[in-house]
Amino acid sequence: MPSMRRGGFTLIELLVVIAIIAILAAILFPVFARAKDAATRTKCFSQMRQLAAAVTLYTEDANSTFPMATNYGAPTSSPDRLWMG
Repeated sequence: MPSMRRGGFTLIELLVVIAIIAILAAILFPVFARAKDAATRTKCFSQMRQLAAAVTLYTEDANSTFPMATNYGAPTSSPDRLWMG
């Protein structure tokens, strides 16, 4: 009489697959972290370029006068708190 074998995976096979997935994840996590850092750096550079373009456009429209800015590092009573470039 032939034995009835159910189709499925053994515990060893499942553990091997889980171990392989864990090894691949450990290899890929640093790669994803570096990609995220590069994306953040690119976003920051883009925002700085846009800010520089906005200040340049303002300066050209306002007769070569820079926009008013606040120096939050200076005390409130100091004349250096607000400056014009």
